[in-house]
Amino acid sequence: MNALAATNRNFRLASRLLGLDSKLEKSLLIPFREIKVECTIPKDDGTLATYVGFRIQHDNARGPMKGGIRYHPEVDPDEVNALAQLMTWKSAVADIPYGGAKGGIGCNPRDLSKSELERLTRVFTQKIHDLIGIHTDVPAPDMGTNAQTMAWILDEYSKFHGHSPAVVTGKPIDLGGSLGREAATGRAVVYATEALLAEYGKSIQGMSFVIQGFGNVGSWASRLIHEKGGKIIVVSDITGAIKNPNGIDIPELLKHKEATGSLKSFSGGDYMDPKEVLVHECDVLIPCALGGVLNRENAADVKAKFIIEAANHPTDPEADEILSKKGVVILPDIYANAGGVTVSYFEWVQNIQGFMWDEEKVNTELMKYMTQAFHNIKNMCQTHACSLRMGAFTLGVNRVARATILRGWEA
Repeated sequence: MNALAATNRNFRLASRLLGLDSKLEKSLLIPFREIKVECTIPKDDGTLATYVGFRIQHDNARGPMKGGIRYHPEVDPDEVNALAQLMTWKSAVADIPYGGAKGGIGCNPRDLSKSELERLTRVFTQKIHDLIGIHTDVPAPDMGTNAQTMAWILDEYSKFHGHSPAVVTGKPIDLGGSLGREAATGRAVVYATEALLAEYGKSIQGMSFVIQGFGNVGSWASRLIHEKGGKIIVVSDITGAIKNPNGIDIPELLKHKEATGSLKSFSGGDYMDPKEVLVHECDVLIPCALGGVLNRENAADVKAKFIIEAANHPTDPEADEILSKKGVVILPDIYANAGGVTVSYFEWVQNIQGFMWDEEKVNTELMKYMTQAFHNIKNMCQTHACSLRMGAFTLGVNRVARATILRGWEA
Protein backbone atom coordinates (compact mmCIF):
# COMPACT_ATOMS: atom_id res chain seq x y z
CA MET A 1 0.00 0.00 0.00
CA ASN A 2 1.44 3.38 -0.96
CA ALA A 3 2.00 6.17 1.56
CA LEU A 4 -1.07 8.18 0.50
CA ALA A 5 -3.46 5.20 0.77
CA ALA A 6 -2.01 4.24 4.18
CA THR A 7 -2.19 7.81 5.52
CA ASN A 8 -5.78 8.23 4.30
CA ARG A 9 -6.71 4.88 5.88
CA ASN A 10 -5.25 5.86 9.26
CA PHE A 11 -6.96 9.27 9.04
CA ARG A 12 -10.36 7.67 8.33
CA LEU A 13 -9.99 5.19 11.21
CA ALA A 14 -9.12 8.09 13.55
CA SER A 15 -12.00 10.14 12.17
CA ARG A 16 -14.44 7.31 12.94
CA LEU A 17 -13.10 6.89 16.49
CA LEU A 18 -13.59 10.64 17.02
CA GLY A 19 -17.04 10.62 15.42
CA LEU A 20 -16.21 13.47 13.01
CA ASP A 21 -18.88 14.89 10.74
CA SER A 22 -18.44 13.47 7.19
CA LYS A 23 -18.31 16.97 5.64
CA LEU A 24 -15.59 18.03 8.09
CA GLU A 25 -13.71 14.79 7.41
CA LYS A 26 -13.71 15.52 3.68
CA SER A 27 -12.64 19.12 4.28
CA LEU A 28 -9.68 17.98 6.42
CA LEU A 29 -8.49 15.53 3.75
CA ILE A 30 -8.46 17.90 0.78
CA PRO A 31 -5.25 19.99 0.55
CA PHE A 32 -5.55 23.76 0.99
CA ARG A 33 -3.48 24.41 -2.15
CA GLU A 34 -1.48 22.40 -4.71
CA ILE A 35 1.27 24.17 -6.64
CA LYS A 36 3.02 22.79 -9.72
CA VAL A 37 5.67 24.89 -11.47
CA GLU A 38 8.03 24.54 -14.40
CA CYS A 39 11.69 25.22 -13.58
CA THR A 40 13.93 25.72 -16.63
CA ILE A 41 17.64 26.33 -16.04
CA PRO A 42 20.79 26.57 -18.20
CA LYS A 43 23.06 23.57 -17.49
CA ASP A 44 26.82 24.06 -17.14
CA ASP A 45 27.30 22.99 -20.78
CA GLY A 46 24.91 25.71 -22.02
CA THR A 47 21.94 23.44 -22.80
CA LEU A 48 18.56 24.07 -21.20
CA ALA A 49 16.90 21.59 -18.88
CA THR A 50 13.36 21.67 -17.47
CA TYR A 51 12.21 20.18 -14.18
CA VAL A 52 8.82 20.11 -12.49
CA GLY A 53 8.52 21.47 -8.95
CA PHE A 54 5.66 20.80 -6.51
CA ARG A 55 4.43 22.30 -3.27
CA ILE A 56 1.37 20.83 -1.57
CA GLN A 57 0.02 23.00 1.24
CA HIS A 58 -2.29 20.74 3.19
CA ASP A 59 -3.76 22.64 6.14
CA ASN A 60 -3.24 25.93 8.00
CA ALA A 61 -5.92 25.78 10.70
CA ARG A 62 -3.33 25.70 13.53
CA GLY A 63 -0.69 27.98 12.02
CA PRO A 64 1.65 28.42 9.04
CA MET A 65 2.15 25.30 6.92
CA LYS A 66 5.44 23.48 7.42
CA GLY A 67 7.30 20.74 5.61
CA GLY A 68 10.36 19.65 3.71
CA ILE A 69 11.45 20.08 0.12
CA ARG A 70 12.91 16.96 -1.48
CA TYR A 71 14.97 16.63 -4.65
CA HIS A 72 14.39 13.12 -5.97
CA PRO A 73 13.68 11.55 -9.38
CA GLU A 74 10.45 10.00 -8.10
CA VAL A 75 8.86 13.09 -6.56
CA ASP A 76 5.21 12.84 -7.58
CA PRO A 77 2.03 14.63 -6.43
CA ASP A 78 0.60 11.55 -4.66
CA GLU A 79 3.65 11.00 -2.47
CA VAL A 80 4.04 14.72 -1.73
CA ASN A 81 0.33 14.89 -0.87
CA ALA A 82 0.62 12.03 1.66
CA LEU A 83 3.69 13.58 3.26
CA ALA A 84 2.02 17.03 3.47
CA GLN A 85 -0.98 15.47 5.19
CA LEU A 86 1.28 13.55 7.60
CA MET A 87 3.01 16.82 8.50
CA THR A 88 -0.35 18.32 9.51
CA TRP A 89 -1.04 15.49 11.96
CA LYS A 90 2.59 15.32 13.13
CA SER A 91 2.71 19.04 14.01
CA ALA A 92 -0.57 18.66 15.91
CA VAL A 93 0.66 15.55 17.80
CA ALA A 94 3.78 17.48 18.91
CA ASP A 95 1.47 20.43 19.77
CA ILE A 96 3.40 22.98 17.76
CA PRO A 97 1.45 25.78 16.01
CA TYR A 98 1.92 24.61 12.42
CA GLY A 99 -0.07 22.99 9.67
CA GLY A 100 1.41 20.64 7.08
CA ALA A 101 3.04 21.07 3.67
CA LYS A 102 5.56 19.25 1.51
CA GLY A 103 7.33 19.99 -1.73
CA GLY A 104 9.91 18.81 -4.14
CA ILE A 105 11.50 18.87 -7.56
CA GLY A 106 11.61 15.81 -9.79
CA CYS A 107 15.37 15.62 -10.38
CA ASN A 108 18.36 13.52 -9.41
CA PRO A 109 20.58 15.87 -7.35
CA ARG A 110 23.57 13.53 -7.91
CA ASP A 111 23.41 14.30 -11.64
CA LEU A 112 23.58 18.07 -11.09
CA SER A 113 26.62 20.19 -10.27
CA LYS A 114 26.52 22.54 -7.28
CA SER A 115 25.97 25.57 -9.52
CA GLU A 116 23.13 23.76 -11.37
CA LEU A 117 21.49 22.89 -8.05
CA GLU A 118 21.78 26.51 -6.97
CA ARG A 119 20.18 27.79 -10.20
CA LEU A 120 17.39 25.21 -9.92
CA THR A 121 16.70 26.13 -6.28
CA ARG A 122 16.61 29.85 -7.10
CA VAL A 123 14.23 29.38 -10.06
CA PHE A 124 11.94 27.22 -7.90
CA THR A 125 11.98 29.91 -5.19
CA GLN A 126 11.17 32.63 -7.76
CA LYS A 127 8.13 30.61 -8.87
CA ILE A 128 6.74 30.05 -5.34
CA HIS A 129 8.03 33.05 -3.34
CA ASP A 130 4.62 34.71 -3.08
CA LEU A 131 3.03 31.43 -1.84
CA ILE A 132 5.52 30.71 0.97
CA GLY A 133 6.39 33.00 3.87
CA ILE A 134 7.14 33.34 7.60
CA HIS A 135 3.43 33.21 8.51
CA THR A 136 2.24 31.26 5.44
CA ASP A 137 4.43 28.24 4.66
CA VAL A 138 7.91 27.52 6.02
CA PRO A 139 9.98 24.97 4.02
CA ALA A 140 12.78 22.79 5.43
CA PRO A 141 15.33 20.29 4.08
CA ASP A 142 14.30 16.76 3.14
CA MET A 143 15.67 13.92 0.99
CA GLY A 144 18.27 15.30 -1.45
CA THR A 145 18.34 18.80 0.09
CA ASN A 146 20.33 20.27 2.98
CA ALA A 147 21.28 23.44 4.88
CA GLN A 148 22.91 24.88 1.74
CA THR A 149 19.67 24.48 -0.23
CA MET A 150 17.83 26.39 2.53
CA ALA A 151 20.48 29.16 2.40
CA TRP A 152 19.80 29.63 -1.34
CA ILE A 153 16.01 29.73 -0.76
CA LEU A 154 16.47 32.28 2.05
CA ASP A 155 18.69 34.47 -0.15
CA GLU A 156 16.35 34.34 -3.16
CA TYR A 157 13.23 34.90 -1.04
CA SER A 158 14.89 37.88 0.72
CA LYS A 159 15.45 39.60 -2.66
CA PHE A 160 11.64 39.90 -2.95
CA HIS A 161 10.63 40.34 0.70
CA GLY A 162 13.64 41.73 2.60
CA HIS A 163 15.82 39.79 5.06
CA SER A 164 13.58 36.94 6.29
CA PRO A 165 15.56 34.23 8.14
CA ALA A 166 12.34 32.62 9.50
CA VAL A 167 11.11 31.72 5.97
CA VAL A 168 12.99 28.39 6.05
CA THR A 169 14.35 26.16 8.81
CA GLY A 170 17.27 23.74 8.79
CA LYS A 171 19.56 26.61 7.72
CA PRO A 172 23.31 26.84 8.36
CA ILE A 173 24.06 28.13 11.89
CA ASP A 174 25.74 31.23 10.37
CA LEU A 175 22.44 32.25 8.76
CA GLY A 176 20.22 31.77 11.81
CA GLY A 177 20.00 27.99 11.97
CA SER A 178 19.39 26.45 15.38
CA LEU A 179 21.96 24.59 17.44
CA GLY A 180 20.85 20.99 17.96
CA ARG A 181 18.88 20.87 14.68
CA GLU A 182 21.12 18.29 13.00
CA ALA A 183 20.75 15.77 15.85
CA ALA A 184 17.11 16.66 16.59
CA THR A 185 15.27 13.79 14.88
CA GLY A 186 17.65 11.11 16.20
CA ARG A 187 17.67 12.65 19.68
CA ALA A 188 13.86 12.79 19.78
CA VAL A 189 13.70 9.12 18.70
CA VAL A 190 15.72 8.35 21.85
CA TYR A 191 13.46 10.52 24.06
CA ALA A 192 10.42 8.77 22.56
CA THR A 193 12.00 5.34 23.17
CA GLU A 194 12.71 6.26 26.81
CA ALA A 195 9.11 7.42 27.32
CA LEU A 196 7.75 4.15 25.86
CA LEU A 197 10.11 1.83 27.76
CA ALA A 198 9.36 3.66 31.04
CA GLU A 199 5.71 2.57 30.62
CA TYR A 200 6.94 -1.04 30.83
CA GLY A 201 9.31 -0.40 33.74
CA LYS A 202 12.33 -0.65 31.44
CA SER A 203 15.11 1.70 30.35
CA ILE A 204 17.53 1.87 27.40
CA GLN A 205 20.38 0.52 29.52
CA GLY A 206 20.87 -3.19 28.93
CA MET A 207 18.28 -3.49 26.14
CA SER A 208 19.36 -4.85 22.72
CA PHE A 209 18.75 -2.69 19.64
CA VAL A 210 18.71 -3.21 15.85
CA ILE A 211 19.13 -0.01 13.81
CA GLN A 212 18.09 -0.21 10.16
CA GLY A 213 19.45 2.86 8.34
CA PHE A 214 22.62 4.68 9.41
CA GLY A 215 22.09 8.11 7.88
CA ASN A 216 21.51 11.27 9.91
CA VAL A 217 18.69 9.86 12.08
CA GLY A 218 20.09 6.36 12.53
CA SER A 219 23.61 7.48 13.36
CA TRP A 220 22.48 10.07 15.94
CA ALA A 221 20.01 7.64 17.54
CA SER A 222 22.76 4.96 17.67
CA ARG A 223 25.28 7.34 19.24
CA LEU A 224 22.85 8.45 21.97
CA ILE A 225 21.55 4.92 22.70
CA HIS A 226 25.17 3.73 23.00
CA GLU A 227 25.93 6.59 25.44
CA LYS A 228 22.91 5.60 27.56
CA GLY A 229 24.11 2.00 27.88
CA GLY A 230 21.90 0.41 25.21
CA LYS A 231 23.44 -2.56 23.37
CA ILE A 232 23.27 -2.07 19.60
CA ILE A 233 23.76 -5.52 18.09
CA VAL A 234 22.94 -4.82 14.40
CA VAL A 235 23.41 -1.76 12.17
CA SER A 236 22.66 -1.57 8.45
CA ASP A 237 22.57 0.95 5.62
CA ILE A 238 22.68 0.79 1.80
CA THR A 239 26.33 -0.33 1.92
CA GLY A 240 25.54 -3.46 3.97
CA ALA A 241 24.80 -4.78 7.47
CA ILE A 242 26.97 -5.76 10.42
CA LYS A 243 26.23 -7.56 13.68
CA ASN A 244 27.95 -8.11 17.01
CA PRO A 245 25.98 -9.96 19.73
CA ASN A 246 28.14 -8.28 22.41
CA GLY A 247 27.26 -4.81 21.13
CA ILE A 248 28.81 -2.67 18.38
CA ASP A 249 31.23 0.09 19.38
CA ILE A 250 29.26 2.97 17.80
CA PRO A 251 31.94 5.73 18.11
CA GLU A 252 34.38 3.40 16.29
CA LEU A 253 31.78 2.55 13.63
CA LEU A 254 31.09 6.27 13.05
CA LYS A 255 34.84 6.86 12.55
CA HIS A 256 35.02 3.89 10.15
CA LYS A 257 32.04 5.13 8.11
CA GLU A 258 33.48 8.67 8.05
CA ALA A 259 36.78 7.32 6.72
CA THR A 260 35.49 4.74 4.21
CA GLY A 261 31.92 5.86 3.44
CA SER A 262 30.73 2.32 4.13
CA LEU A 263 29.93 -0.14 6.92
CA LYS A 264 31.84 -2.90 5.10
CA SER A 265 35.15 -4.20 6.45
CA PHE A 266 34.44 -2.82 9.96
CA SER A 267 36.55 -4.93 12.30
CA GLY A 268 34.17 -4.60 15.27
CA GLY A 269 31.41 -6.76 13.80
CA ASP A 270 30.58 -9.57 11.36
CA TYR A 271 29.01 -8.96 7.98
CA MET A 272 25.42 -10.24 7.69
CA ASP A 273 22.69 -10.53 5.06
CA PRO A 274 20.85 -7.16 4.98
CA LYS A 275 17.57 -9.06 4.43
CA GLU A 276 17.94 -10.56 7.93
CA VAL A 277 18.21 -7.19 9.71
CA LEU A 278 14.50 -6.55 10.33
CA VAL A 279 13.85 -10.08 11.61
CA HIS A 280 16.94 -10.31 13.83
CA GLU A 281 16.42 -11.20 17.49
CA CYS A 282 16.36 -8.00 19.63
CA ASP A 283 14.35 -6.03 22.19
CA VAL A 284 13.93 -2.85 20.12
CA LEU A 285 13.91 -2.47 16.33
CA ILE A 286 14.36 1.05 14.94
CA PRO A 287 13.77 1.40 11.15
CA CYS A 288 15.39 4.74 10.18
CA ALA A 289 15.45 4.46 6.39
CA LEU A 290 12.73 3.94 3.79
CA GLY A 291 8.97 3.49 3.95
CA GLY A 292 7.21 0.13 3.60
CA VAL A 293 10.12 -2.03 4.87
CA LEU A 294 7.87 -3.97 7.25
CA ASN A 295 5.23 -5.69 5.15
CA ARG A 296 3.13 -8.86 5.05
CA GLU A 297 6.12 -10.86 3.71
CA ASN A 298 8.36 -10.30 6.76
CA ALA A 299 6.07 -9.09 9.59
CA ALA A 300 5.38 -12.60 10.96
CA ASP A 301 9.14 -13.19 11.37
CA VAL A 302 9.87 -9.99 13.35
CA LYS A 303 11.28 -10.93 16.77
CA ALA A 304 11.55 -7.45 18.32
CA LYS A 305 9.26 -6.60 21.26
CA PHE A 306 9.19 -2.88 20.44
CA ILE A 307 9.37 -1.06 17.09
CA ILE A 308 10.21 2.66 17.02
CA GLU A 309 9.29 4.16 13.64
CA ALA A 310 12.08 6.66 13.02
CA ALA A 311 11.43 6.54 9.24
CA ASN A 312 8.22 7.81 7.61
CA HIS A 313 5.67 5.02 7.07
CA PRO A 314 8.05 2.03 7.57
CA THR A 315 5.16 -0.33 8.50
CA ASP A 316 2.48 -1.25 5.97
CA PRO A 317 -1.06 -1.48 7.41
CA GLU A 318 -1.08 -5.26 6.74
CA ALA A 319 2.17 -5.63 8.70
CA ASP A 320 0.67 -3.44 11.43
CA GLU A 321 -2.14 -5.94 11.97
CA ILE A 322 0.18 -8.97 11.97
CA LEU A 323 2.57 -7.31 14.46
CA SER A 324 -0.23 -6.10 16.75
CA LYS A 325 -1.65 -9.65 16.95
CA LYS A 326 1.83 -10.87 17.95
CA GLY A 327 1.86 -8.29 20.78
CA VAL A 328 4.63 -6.15 19.27
CA VAL A 329 4.37 -2.55 20.52
CA ILE A 330 4.81 -0.02 17.69
CA LEU A 331 5.61 3.64 18.39
CA PRO A 332 4.22 5.42 15.30
CA ASP A 333 6.21 7.66 12.95
CA ILE A 334 3.98 10.71 13.37
CA TYR A 335 5.18 10.87 16.97
CA ALA A 336 8.56 9.05 17.00
CA ASN A 337 10.22 11.18 14.30
CA ALA A 338 8.62 14.52 15.22
CA GLY A 339 11.92 15.86 16.63
CA GLY A 340 12.93 17.46 13.33
CA VAL A 341 9.79 19.56 12.98
CA THR A 342 9.85 20.42 16.70
CA VAL A 343 13.38 21.85 16.57
CA SER A 344 12.48 23.52 13.25
CA TYR A 345 9.75 25.27 15.24
CA PHE A 346 12.34 26.33 17.84
CA GLU A 347 14.52 27.71 15.01
CA TRP A 348 11.57 29.68 13.60
CA VAL A 349 10.81 31.10 17.08
CA GLN A 350 14.46 32.12 17.54
CA ASN A 351 14.51 33.82 14.11
CA ILE A 352 11.28 35.75 14.77
CA GLN A 353 12.56 36.91 18.19
CA GLY A 354 16.05 37.57 16.86
CA PHE A 355 17.34 35.80 19.97
CA MET A 356 19.23 32.51 19.70
CA TRP A 357 19.21 29.69 22.28
CA ASP A 358 22.12 27.56 23.45
CA GLU A 359 22.09 23.85 22.61
CA GLU A 360 21.19 22.79 26.14
CA LYS A 361 17.98 24.85 26.01
CA VAL A 362 17.07 23.34 22.61
CA ASN A 363 17.53 19.78 23.92
CA THR A 364 15.70 20.47 27.20
CA GLU A 365 12.70 21.95 25.37
CA LEU A 366 12.73 19.04 22.86
CA MET A 367 12.62 16.50 25.69
CA LYS A 368 9.73 18.41 27.30
CA TYR A 369 7.69 18.39 24.05
CA MET A 370 8.38 14.71 23.28
CA THR A 371 7.53 13.54 26.81
CA GLN A 372 4.33 15.60 26.97
CA ALA A 373 3.23 14.35 23.53
CA PHE A 374 3.72 10.73 24.65
CA HIS A 375 1.48 11.24 27.69
CA ASN A 376 -1.15 12.93 25.49
CA ILE A 377 -1.07 9.94 23.10
CA LYS A 378 -1.45 7.49 26.03
CA ASN A 379 -4.51 9.45 27.22
CA MET A 380 -6.10 9.13 23.74
CA CYS A 381 -5.31 5.38 23.76
CA GLN A 382 -7.19 5.02 27.05
CA THR A 383 -10.11 7.20 25.88
CA HIS A 384 -10.60 5.30 22.61
CA ALA A 385 -9.21 1.87 23.65
CA CYS A 386 -6.85 1.87 20.66
CA SER A 387 -3.23 1.27 19.60
CA LEU A 388 -0.47 3.87 19.94
CA ARG A 389 -0.79 4.60 16.21
CA MET A 390 -4.49 5.37 16.50
CA GLY A 391 -3.81 7.23 19.75
CA ALA A 392 -1.41 9.52 17.86
CA PHE A 393 -3.72 9.92 14.86
CA THR A 394 -6.79 10.68 17.02
CA LEU A 395 -4.72 13.22 19.00
CA GLY A 396 -3.48 15.00 15.86
CA VAL A 397 -6.73 14.85 13.88
CA ASN A 398 -8.79 15.98 16.88
CA ARG A 399 -6.59 19.05 17.43
CA VAL A 400 -6.80 20.08 13.77
CA ALA A 401 -10.56 19.41 13.65
CA ARG A 402 -11.12 21.53 16.78
CA ALA A 403 -9.06 24.41 15.36
CA THR A 404 -10.97 24.17 12.05
CA ILE A 405 -14.37 24.29 13.79
CA LEU A 406 -13.33 27.18 16.05
CA ARG A 407 -12.22 29.21 13.02
CA GLY A 408 -15.65 28.73 11.43
CA TRP A 409 -15.00 26.50 8.43
CA GLU A 410 -18.65 26.43 7.25
CA ALA A 411 -18.98 30.21 6.91
